[in-house]
This record gives sequence, structure tokens and C-alpha cells, in this order.
Amino acid sequence: MNGEKKIKVFVAMSGGVDSSVAAFLLKEKGYDVTGAHMICWDGCDTKDDRRDAMRVAQKIGIPFLIFDFRKEYRESVFDYMIREYAAGRTPNPDVICNSEIKFGIFLEKALEMGADYIATGHYARIMNHESRSKILEAKDKGKDQCYFLCRLTQEQISRVIFPIGDLLKSEVREIARKASLQTAEKKDSQGLCFIGKLDFQDFLRGEIACHEGQVINSRGEILGTHDGVEFFTPGQRHGIKLGGFEEPLYVAEKKSETNTLIVAEGDKDPILYKKEIEIEDINWISEEPELPFICDVRIRYRQPLQKAQIMINESGIKNKAVNLKSRFLIRFEAPQRGVASGQFAALYNDEVLLGGAVIQ
Repeated sequence: MNGEKKIKVFVAMSGGVDSSVAAFLLKEKGYDVTGAHMICWDGCDTKDDRRDAMRVAQKIGIPFLIFDFRKEYRESVFDYMIREYAAGRTPNPDVICNSEIKFGIFLEKALEMGADYIATGHYARIMNHESRSKILEAKDKGKDQCYFLCRLTQEQISRVIFPIGDLLKSEVREIARKASLQTAEKKDSQGLCFIGKLDFQDFLRGEIACHEGQVINSRGEILGTHDGVEFFTPGQRHGIKLGGFEEPLYVAEKKSETNTLIVAEGDKDPILYKKEIEIEDINWISEEPELPFICDVRIRYRQPLQKAQIMINESGIKNKAVNLKSRFLIRFEAPQRGVASGQFAALYNDEVLLGGAVIQ
């Protein structure tokens, strides 16, 4: 960097290949790099991940710090997830972990300790234009993680670097192999850190009490019983545990107030689809557009982008049914299957992530 003071970057090193290569690339480019490992939960894999991250840091010759965020993670992510499921919604803890932990408290601590930026191994890109920063989809569309970044703010992303956003996963692994990094062949982590080897449904039933309710179809006919609407997600097929029907059953809707599960008979049943959904707590990463506004929407990770219009919920405002945070609607060109309350709708314009909102 031509003798100037090096830009100081704290790299979040999870112990996986992506964050390992992120740290390696920044060091190769001449940044002042510090590896940082976050402890968010006590689990069987945390020590192994921490050891792998430390070995990579030693290999590439950078300082290594450990941050203990277990208290903050429990309060901001774990408790949020349980609270949302208990209320009959379907949360996304990965989105909240990014906004509150990785790009929240970790960013704050790094800046306090003298960092200019933080970096992570996310598959996403950042484009700086004039005084604004934008998040763009990654080069590797199969690995793109923009959806999980839809709650980030302009202030957060202005201090973030995504070193592998312009690389394919295969290229990331090849870089790790050539650099002889400990994590070059390590498998990608799956699932949530606090679940470990448990089946997710078994985990939830250990946190939320079971209570029997009715399973009905779109005609109001009682088909059987279930052990709590909290354990089901719209669009879900497996786990309903009712047989003897001509078509497979899918969860279409959950009525928390009556603990009733409404199911669709077959994946063509109209009750399974919605063309219009209410959203709340909308977050615009850059400029807030004038509504109504046409954009692309993704209502779950890896879902193909869907053309839609974002608009004011006029009927809700007139009926005083919504507050200022939830006065918006998404109207899709094509009906959407398995819309889940509590999940996030990520909003895009071509490759640019505009922001996101919570589905009501």
C-alpha cells in the first residue's frame, strides 16, 4: 500500500474454508489483518472450529483474537427464535445473527479496538458509489448469501469487506489448497449451532410444550390432530403424520389463536398459495424508493427471484389494522407457495439487494 498506514481489518474466522480464504486474500493484498473467532454457543463443534481458525491464522501469520458473545447471542438470536416459534411464526435466526451479532456487536467491538473494517466469508459483494454502499449478489449464484443480509444498514455495510464475493466456491477451495490452509477440504457447516446433532423438530419440542389441536382442510373438515401449530411451517409436507389420503398433505396455514392447522390436499390446492402478503418493519439498505415500487422478491433462501410490487397497505391504514411499521403490501405477479409469517422477504433490483421486511 505504498508505505502508507495499512488499512486494519478484523476478519470473522468461523473455522471454515470461506472465512479462512477471506483472511488469506486480505493479507495477500497488504491489509493489516487480525483474525477474530466468535464464541456464540457451547457445543460439540465449537472447540474444533476455534482450533481450525487459530491454525489458519498461524499459517498466514496474523494475530488471532477470541470474542465471547454467548450472552448476546442467547438474548438476540436464541431467545428471539424460541419467542417467534412460540407465537406461531417461523423466524430466521441467521438473518438476526448477521444484523445483531456479526455486523452488530462484533463490528462495534472491532471498531472500538482500532479496526477500519471487518470482513467475513459471506458470498456477497459490496459496491461503493459516491457516499453510498450497496450489497450485490455474489458471482457464485448457487452460494449467494445476500438473503441473510437483508437487515443490514448503510452504516454497517460501509464498514464491511466481502473478499470472496467475486469467486466461485470451487475457486475458494483451490486457493485454500494452494495456500495449504487447514480448512481447504473442510465440509461446509449445516444448521444452527445450538441444535448440534438433534433433529430440529425434536429440539423445538424440548423448548416449547406440546398441546393437541385439530388438523382441518380448506373445507373445514377435521382430518386428525397435531401436537402444536408452533412445530409446523407453511409449505411443509413431512411431519403432519396423517395418512390414507389420495394426495399428500401440505401445511397451508396456522391458526395460533385456536391451535388449528389448515392443510392443503396436494400441491395444487389454491389454499397453499398467496398472491398478496402484508409485511412489516421494512428495512431499506440504501435509498428508500417512492411507492408503489416494482422489484424482485425472495421470501426464502434459494427461492428464485419473484417479480412483485411493493405498495402502501391502504385498506389496512383506513381500518387502523396496521401500525406505521406494517403498512406495506407485496403483490406478486405469480402466486407464492408456502408463505410463512415471521420469515423475511428480501427485496432486489437486478443484482442489488435493496433491503428486507418481516412477513406478517
